[in-house]
Amino acid sequence: MTEPGGESGRARAELDFLEPTASLDEVLARRARKHPDAPALVCGRQTLTRRQFGELVDATCLGLQADGLGRGAFVGWLGLNSPAMLAALFACARLGAVFVPLNWRLAPAELAEIAGHAGLSALRFTPEMAPLARQVLDRIQLCGPQAPAHDGDLMLVYTSGTTGHPKGAMHTQAGMLANASAALAVQGLHGDDRVLSVLPLFHVGGLCIQTLPALLTGALVLLHERFEPGAWLQDVAAWRPSTSLLVPAVMKAIIDHPGFPSTDLSALRFLNSGSSVVPVSLIERFHQRGVPVAQVYGSTETGPVSIALHPDEALPNAGRVGRPAPGVQLRLVDERGVDVASGEVGEIRLQARNLMRGYHREPAQAGFVDGWFATGDLARMLPDGQCEVVGRAKDMIISGGENIYPAEIENLVAGWPGVAEAAVVGVPDERWGEVPVLVLGAAPGATIDLVALADHFRARLARFKHPRRIDVLSELPKTALGKVRKADLVVRLVGSRPPEA
Repeated sequence: MTEPGGESGRARAELDFLEPTASLDEVLARRARKHPDAPALVCGRQTLTRRQFGELVDATCLGLQADGLGRGAFVGWLGLNSPAMLAALFACARLGAVFVPLNWRLAPAELAEIAGHAGLSALRFTPEMAPLARQVLDRIQLCGPQAPAHDGDLMLVYTSGTTGHPKGAMHTQAGMLANASAALAVQGLHGDDRVLSVLPLFHVGGLCIQTLPALLTGALVLLHERFEPGAWLQDVAAWRPSTSLLVPAVMKAIIDHPGFPSTDLSALRFLNSGSSVVPVSLIERFHQRGVPVAQVYGSTETGPVSIALHPDEALPNAGRVGRPAPGVQLRLVDERGVDVASGEVGEIRLQARNLMRGYHREPAQAGFVDGWFATGDLARMLPDGQCEVVGRAKDMIISGGENIYPAEIENLVAGWPGVAEAAVVGVPDERWGEVPVLVLGAAPGATIDLVALADHFRARLARFKHPRRIDVLSELPKTALGKVRKADLVVRLVGSRPPEA
């Protein structure tokens, strides 16, 4: 078992400031009282001081209360990154409501399924999302306020389950404060930092690794509505942030941009990357420019700051995910649940204050084994205490930082005319890391209408989940027990490159 390491004096001060008995709203208010006119958040042409952002939170609270939304309400949010979205989170923290950020990349049917499972009391959305929001509202019935199953519940974030159905990870205020404390410590973030935030805030990575901790510690955040590589490069040179959080697809888009070689990156103290195993080739391109790339390992369920590589250790440790964050205990176990020896591969299991309380509407210990969260990811512990993630025990595909579970696609194919069997596997892709490929076994004598099947996906799945290729075989390779040999399919598929999106 690996215990968390110590923190620096500055990081310890941040941990004391973010004590878990506080609320996010209280911490923010303290910062505003201390330096009310200090800038807190920049988005587009809008700059908000700490006092002005606090006033936006006040106004959001009043708006929610006017609509009868308070303790026990589940408030859905659909929109691009914005100060309003962050204000809604803090308002829910003050009122005792649950904030439910929604992935606007999903199809209306997927969003409606999530909204129904969450039991939304209201759906808030920004103007550009009005057409999508109307399609969702046409499919659901809003609920009244619910009695929270646990006092302190604050944020319900959905991730696709291995069964192909959405699973909602419930996070408490105490857990989110613990995560912010860990994030500040492992990155060395402090009030003097300037954070360029471009990843979507509906993911815990985009929200909880840098953006939220930065606001709570008094750092200045420049928020992009959505990522665009040219805009990122321009602001790195002109606004001069000290850090930014990226995922592999975003890193590649930046590196491939014609402005990358000439852009001044000298203001960046470090970059951070999370959400998946990061190709060393991408890390090295930034290292060649003198910018360390640290990493954070975690998931929607873990806060997500679980294992992290400190910026000071990033340059000589490319590809490693570091050590357990403060407050996190780590085990690597074999299939029997027994700890493996140093250097051997085992499943990552975690205990921490910033873990989700549990899955919404599921048994209390779902996902946990003897009190440890079982991630399904595989790693080895190196002699120097650094952790190296080597793969995933589950079939999940991570494409461009987005999780794709094969069952989501396979479930839609079940019963399709002419299809006897189906399997989805991830194949390597230079741009996205992995992309999903669908392999079908045709029924004897049947012809499968692939054009209609593609239309079927477009109506029911987000674009990033669509198979990049569909192959039809007479029969899929199987084990003696009849299970599809997905590894054999990958070997067969990697000989040809899937088309670019």
